[in-house]
This record gives sequence, structure tokens and C-alpha cells, in this order.
Amino acid sequence: MRLPEARLPKAMSALATAVLVCATAVGCESAEPGPNGDATSPGTSPTTTAAQTTTTTAPTRKTDAPKDYSRLLLAASDLSDDEDTFTVASQNPGPDGLPGASALFVNQDDTRAISNTIVIYPDAETATKTLRDALPRIDTVVTDATPRPVPVGTDGTMAVGTSPDGTKAVTLLLFTHGPALVRLEFQSVLGDATTDEFVINVGKMQDIALRVGLQ
Repeated sequence: MRLPEARLPKAMSALATAVLVCATAVGCESAEPGPNGDATSPGTSPTTTAAQTTTTTAPTRKTDAPKDYSRLLLAASDLSDDEDTFTVASQNPGPDGLPGASALFVNQDDTRAISNTIVIYPDAETATKTLRDALPRIDTVVTDATPRPVPVGTDGTMAVGTSPDGTKAVTLLLFTHGPALVRLEFQSVLGDATTDEFVINVGKMQDIALRVGLQ
């Protein structure tokens, strides 16, 4: 049940405060609602070092542009249902400078937010190891939660609890698909936690999108 009279605190961080993922599992970037409810996400591009110029007349070679993985993300329409209509609040083609993409979605009443972050690692083994290494620190994102396996992708793990500051209900879903590591975080007002069924359904849709997009 949605609580339309309650709103998420404007200091909500759907991506940046996730130390678990930013530092260990899935690099990500700040995407916080602004004073008018619209989210902003400061751009961060992978750091590149320009080739040193020489006295020769050889033309300067351009560095390859980062690959765009935003096509792998779910759309707002995939998350919307009869109860909530989600829109894209912000999107980042390179979360924390890593190969991948992230997006923040909010509903029409600012009572629910979903952050979706995908990072592409060199291989499936690295993605799996990164996820498993992050699990001991999952309480930095979700407190009072016991991670449990769910049938989503590979090593699907879900934790349901509250934010560390106790102001929001939070559900975190982590899984991998091949070299991709996915982090889905669902935030809502206290007492109105996102249902397990909805979280798992969204996770499965994202897994299918990866299966098709990474072929």
C-alpha cells in the first residue's frame, strides 16, 4: 500500500550512499533529488590520459569513446504499474567511471525510488567474486536485514530492511549475468516497503534485458 501523504526525505541518496556498491561491488554515482524533487546526477567520466605531444608531424590519435551500456537498463515503463508511474530522474552512462550504466527512477508522488546500476566486468568470474566479496558489508546499505538467495540471475541476493539512518524502507537486490553485476535498490517511506514479488519481477526483467543485450 502506498502512502501518498508521506514523501522520501530530500536528502535521499539512491546511489551515492551505497558504500557497499560504490566501493566494493558496483561503482556508482550520486543521484539525489534536488529542492524541487527533480534528481540531479553530477557527470563523471572515466579518467583518460592524453598522449604526450611530440615534435613530429604525426597526426594526433583520438581515444576511443566509452561504450554506451545504457541500452541494457530497464525503462521507466517496465517499472510502472496500476499503483505507481515511474519516470527517469537521472541517468549516468558511466557509474563512477566504470563500464556500465545507472539510472534513478521516482514515482509520481515522490514516495518511491528505484536505483538501477549495472557494471560490466572483464568476465563472469570477476563479477561473481565482486558480488560475493560485498555481501559481508551489506549492512552499510540495508540495516536489520538478513540477505537471502532469490531466483534472479546468478547469485541473486536480496536484503530487506531500513536505511542506516532509519528514515526509509530499503530493499537491495544484487545479482550477476555473465560479466554484468546488477544492483537494484528500492526505497520507500517507512511502513511501505516494496513487496518481494515486485522486486523479484523487476530483477528478472533486468536479467532478461541483459541476456538479450549482451549477446
